[in-house]
Amino acid sequence: MAQVADVGIGGKRRWLILALGLAAQTASCSFLYGIPFLVPSMQRAEGLTLAEAGTVVAAPSLGLLFTLILWGAAADRYGERLVMALGLGVSGLLLVYAAAGDHSLGTLFGVFLLAGASTASVNAASGRAVLGWFGPAERGLAMGIRQMAQPLGVGVAAFGLPPLADRWGFQVSLMLPALTAVVVALLVAWLLVDPPRPGSGTAPGEKPPSPYRKPALWRVHGASALLVVPQFTVSAFTPVYLVTMHHWMAASAGWFVGAVQILGALGRLVSGYWSDRVGSRLRPMRQLAISSAGAMLLVALGDATWPWLVLLALVLAAVITVSDNGLGFTASAEMAGLAWAGRAMGTQNTGQNVAAALTPPMLGLVIGDSRYALAFCVAAVFPVLAVALIPVKHEKSPSGRT
Repeated sequence: MAQVADVGIGGKRRWLILALGLAAQTASCSFLYGIPFLVPSMQRAEGLTLAEAGTVVAAPSLGLLFTLILWGAAADRYGERLVMALGLGVSGLLLVYAAAGDHSLGTLFGVFLLAGASTASVNAASGRAVLGWFGPAERGLAMGIRQMAQPLGVGVAAFGLPPLADRWGFQVSLMLPALTAVVVALLVAWLLVDPPRPGSGTAPGEKPPSPYRKPALWRVHGASALLVVPQFTVSAFTPVYLVTMHHWMAASAGWFVGAVQILGALGRLVSGYWSDRVGSRLRPMRQLAISSAGAMLLVALGDATWPWLVLLALVLAAVITVSDNGLGFTASAEMAGLAWAGRAMGTQNTGQNVAAALTPPMLGLVIGDSRYALAFCVAAVFPVLAVALIPVKHEKSPSGRT
């Protein structure tokens, strides 16, 4: 990807672009990852079984998977501002409709599905905008800041949705992510500036060749998907593990997870800064994959030995397993080139979301009643496979030097 941060608006304005990208992704995540917080309220209000409520809250993620690559292609062609404002705005309006009046279970599922499909626009387009305005020497840090959106979005939902749902019902509580999405969409439409699109070196009218003709980009996508498995093992099973195996109160387990998510967000910043300093995304990514496998084995050892060790290991695992996320995302865009960056980031996100969706049921079968140590060992296998897959030898430095 060409270095474009030193042309055009440059200066302090690019930090506004980063703030808008972070805000848009946070608004999107507060909906995508916030709906599960409404399950108890939905069950009380509608008399739903856990399976029925779970089906409804899975709809946004399902819609997301269908459209990530399409939105990325749209960002490549039409620009980031239009794609982000349109998708986020439509998502917010759909949630306003869901919040207004009584709806059947089927209607809610359909609305959430469409809202998830719409908000997927932010995933590729916000990353593309940030990458376009930051040069190679600071791109890793900028993407690390942008990747903090997931824990921030979860935090907004965790602190905001349950109290609103308890007082006014789960449908009214949807106005929080709805209004957040609409307001941020308007700010994006007003303030965001698309990054310059420098020439690709091809003749006028000639399309740049697909970066997917060579295996390196596919290997980055595959390695990133494998590295999602330990990440979601920790996030999905830590609360229930602490409650069932160590007899914690559910609220205490929730606060523990929330605290380590903050540490994980900081880990993304550090890894992004690290990649800028060493001039590589994939070498730090490989080292983090090795560390991720070691952290999961340490969790398994702690489960089999001392409670204090497992708690320390869970904190380490929660930080290490999320720290590579921005590196794979940034590497995908840089390897694809500016003309293909949106599609590459959409494909990257699609693979990661598929892996995230498959991890809980897969490891749930391994755990059964209490085989947590075995599940943690199984999770450690996936980053080991990722180490072999990460194409470090095929990476150019972010500045374009081999």
